[in-house]
Amino acid sequence: MKRVWSLVLAFALVFSLAACGEETKKDEPKGEDKQNEQEQNKDGQEDKKEEEKDSEESKKNEVIEVALVTDVGGIDDKSFNQSTWEGIERFYADKGFDVEKAAFLQSSNEADYIPNLSTFADQKKDLIVAPGYYFGSPIAETANNFPEQKMLIIDGVLEEPKDNVVCAVFAQNEGSYLVGVATALKAQEAGKTKVGFIGGDEFSVIHEFEAGFEEGVKAVDPNMEVVVEYAMSFEDTGKAQTIASKMYDQGCYVIFHAAGGAGGGLFKEAIDRVKNGEDVWACGVDKDQYLDGIYDEEGQKSVILTSMLKKVDVAAYNVAESVLNDEFKGGQVLTFNLQNDGVGLPKVNPNLKDEWIKVIDEYAQKIISGEIVVGSTPSRLAE
Repeated sequence: MKRVWSLVLAFALVFSLAACGEETKKDEPKGEDKQNEQEQNKDGQEDKKEEEKDSEESKKNEVIEVALVTDVGGIDDKSFNQSTWEGIERFYADKGFDVEKAAFLQSSNEADYIPNLSTFADQKKDLIVAPGYYFGSPIAETANNFPEQKMLIIDGVLEEPKDNVVCAVFAQNEGSYLVGVATALKAQEAGKTKVGFIGGDEFSVIHEFEAGFEEGVKAVDPNMEVVVEYAMSFEDTGKAQTIASKMYDQGCYVIFHAAGGAGGGLFKEAIDRVKNGEDVWACGVDKDQYLDGIYDEEGQKSVILTSMLKKVDVAAYNVAESVLNDEFKGGQVLTFNLQNDGVGLPKVNPNLKDEWIKVIDEYAQKIISGEIVVGSTPSRLAE
């Protein structure tokens, strides 16, 4: 009997193991099923990568809010502030963004700088742009008060770098050197020996304009006289016009200004004199100011010989783009010069002869190569 039970148990055990084997084989996916499962997993991983890529692209395409605080010259100074704002507008247009997302506040005086900067910081703008040397201290204070707020100061370098502030500076002495060359060539042709420079205010940036202009003039004609006077204002057109009138009366044939919106007074004086039959010229600054010097009804003639382009619009555009792409690097100083096309003359200069443009280009290449090193201090201050 025991033997019978032993045989029964043995058969039962064999049957149980066989059944388990069948079940195991049944649960294992076939070769085709395995391939499908692997393909599904692969597709899932690719979908996830695509979603991550779309998320990154979506982030890059988010509309950012860029805000500008002007200096006392105002948004329509036809110079420094306006050019910076145009760079912001071009950024919005190129990215297909609604320009209504950009904003500006105008400063009536320097006391408005910190309140205006703080207003935009309170609104958590993605980037605040402040064009002007005088923004140095206000930007530093605002950066401390709002450490997460990204900011750009144009024409200024902070005494202590801030992780949330980018500084943009320009080699205005290099660009002004080329204006000096153009001015001297024009004066030589007319048999004139005196030219002029009108500055906005006495500080290092404007001194660099003066120094470069003077050196460019002297490179062409060491004996040519450069008369210099400062309006002590970047918005007083009346003061600039009075200075221009005096200079033209003294025999200055061409006058170059670095006085922001006040330079409009120079243009008015030049236009009035040309309309009365005199032969005088002016040079613009910051942006191409040729159209601001138009004096004939057909709009074909201008008193603007050329302009010194200071591409503050490019600085505003590039830093805004860095914010959009999450590549903003606070604490750095960006330098714009002849070598990287950050300063220079307009590509089209109707009042410059081709042979003059060739000479100007030769001087530009010498500056870029280092053969000519343009100074930053006017001779009257270096003595």
